[in-house]
Amino acid sequence: MTKGKYQRTQDNQSELPPPPIRWPLVIGLSLVLGIAVFVGVIVITSETGPPQRPNGAIARRLEFYNTSQAGKAPQKTPHITVWWDDIPALLRKATGQLENASSNIHPGDYVGPEACRECHKENYDSWSHHPHRWMNALADTSTVVGDFSGKSISYLGGKATFFKENGEYRMRLEREETQTYAIHQTIGSRFFQYYIGKQIDGPISTTQRTDQQELDHVLPLGYWIDPGEWVPIVHVGQHEELPDGQRMDPFDARSYQNNFSLYSDACDACHTTSPLGDLLSGNANQLAREVPGNIEWAVANYLAEERPHWLPPQHKSLPDAQAVGVLNSLDAIPASEHAVTLGISCESCHLGCREHAEHPEILPKFFPYSPHLLSGSVDKPTDLGRTHDNVNWACGRCHSGERPQFAGGMSTWNSTEFSDAMRGSCYSELKCIDCHNPHQAIGQKWTSTPAKDDARCIKCHQEYESEEAQAAHSHHQPGSKGSRCMNCHMPRINEGMQDVVRTHTIFSPTNTDMIQNNNPNACNQCHTDKSIDWTIDYLGKWYGSNFVANKRQAHSTSPAHSAALDWLQSKNEAVRLVAADSLFRTKSVWGQDTTIQDALINALDDPYLLNRQFARRGFEELLGVKLLDYGYRFYMMPEERKQPMAKLRQVLRAAFAESTPKKAE
Repeated sequence: MTKGKYQRTQDNQSELPPPPIRWPLVIGLSLVLGIAVFVGVIVITSETGPPQRPNGAIARRLEFYNTSQAGKAPQKTPHITVWWDDIPALLRKATGQLENASSNIHPGDYVGPEACRECHKENYDSWSHHPHRWMNALADTSTVVGDFSGKSISYLGGKATFFKENGEYRMRLEREETQTYAIHQTIGSRFFQYYIGKQIDGPISTTQRTDQQELDHVLPLGYWIDPGEWVPIVHVGQHEELPDGQRMDPFDARSYQNNFSLYSDACDACHTTSPLGDLLSGNANQLAREVPGNIEWAVANYLAEERPHWLPPQHKSLPDAQAVGVLNSLDAIPASEHAVTLGISCESCHLGCREHAEHPEILPKFFPYSPHLLSGSVDKPTDLGRTHDNVNWACGRCHSGERPQFAGGMSTWNSTEFSDAMRGSCYSELKCIDCHNPHQAIGQKWTSTPAKDDARCIKCHQEYESEEAQAAHSHHQPGSKGSRCMNCHMPRINEGMQDVVRTHTIFSPTNTDMIQNNNPNACNQCHTDKSIDWTIDYLGKWYGSNFVANKRQAHSTSPAHSAALDWLQSKNEAVRLVAADSLFRTKSVWGQDTTIQDALINALDDPYLLNRQFARRGFEELLGVKLLDYGYRFYMMPEERKQPMAKLRQVLRAAFAESTPKKAE
């Protein structure tokens, strides 16, 4: 949930004809675009001669392009360029596209979701119950789902209490000292609800900044809705989760500040609906990750017209560093001060629809246009309509970014689905909305049937339409789990809040990197009792796949034994999580030796809090054993877990021995 910032860095070669003078400015952030990595660069150019302003502030350019082309003109890789001054005439001529007199990304272009209700009632009603709608909201009785009745939990030797005071929601943390936080907004309401607020009572250490008293930020404990429990937050303020002893300690001033996540800076660009012009100005780095075509954006001209109070006096003559500072400051402005809505509403995807609302025959455009924006080229003008790329970018503007990855490049946890999709096959033609109705909530579980899922794939891959062709391709009985397209090509390897869900990277089960690095493969996620050698043998017979044995064995503890056991003992926490989920999902742990059963029980004592959380849920669903009855809480520290784990080892072993449930269908 973190975003990059403009910084000083070294310029790379531009695609523009070289100007007489160029001064490099910065901005450095590594971004992921499909399989490519992006960087940002601010460049100052002058078309006519040396600059006449302090530090040469003539035209400052923020450009995103594929670093594999570093030192070359990024002619084919889409990028967003943010210009501090006017877009140079040379570039205006190169685009070959006239500026638009109207716009669909300025504040006045947005009308809000209520304007859509009369004509689009079905979509409006469906959206009203969508997690997007409630991704961010003001905290009140209609939005808060957490138990604020005075409930307390023990965590890291401290006590956290959740209560109401004067009609407002509070979170109190007590250990050596006591701090109380006022809750102002909510985040999400599908599986978990997190809270945004700031400290209103208690001491501030001299080692602390005053951020937590002055600024709304993501508070350290959230509410897990299904079991009705308060739990530590995850995936906030850090690129990857950390093991016990390294996670944020909310009772410790230094640890809290080191993991402090200002909501307006780190989250609300995607959790709320703001004019895209604002986002292009303060968050171009995020939007450029999956942008389908080049955009040239005159940021200062836009701000002067639409947000003059965000600019300092005489902004055109600012020194370079101060101009960069202005851009850096924009994404810290709370969405509540400029957003169309809190939460994700219609115009987050459709862009400003005032023209459409007033003249229904004029359909909304899916690509931005504005007098301050140029796009396209002489040879290829920008199509503003409902194209494949434009529709996908509506999702990709937020569902993109960086995550820890498996060996094959797929993200280990969710929210960057479009970046994952671009790393695999099919999205040259596939659209997100082919599988997902953007107006309809998915719900707690994926409800589409396997047959419908297969039909979506077969629309393009018609060679597999017949059952005979399916059997020849999958080597499984048509209609069986092993014949389903998504089970083989989009396996469940992505940690998604409370379930392991499907990756959006469409890839082959013969993926060399996954097999040779002992990362999860689709075959052994079903055949958990079989070895990786067994899988490799069949992949070779069926598809002619070959793998380097010594490299594979270097990443494996027991390549001739159960692959699931091997994964459970992996050094990679994401691999361990998928291993446990595969065993829980297939219910195949029965009939296997006690070694793998004990290894699965050990998942409750994994060094990573998330793995323990998923394991707890898996055991309770699989065996019907309430772990809390034995004093076990997944967020306990190692010493605290010793006694509950000793009891649970006996209880769960006995449960395995006494019951033999039917395997999952």
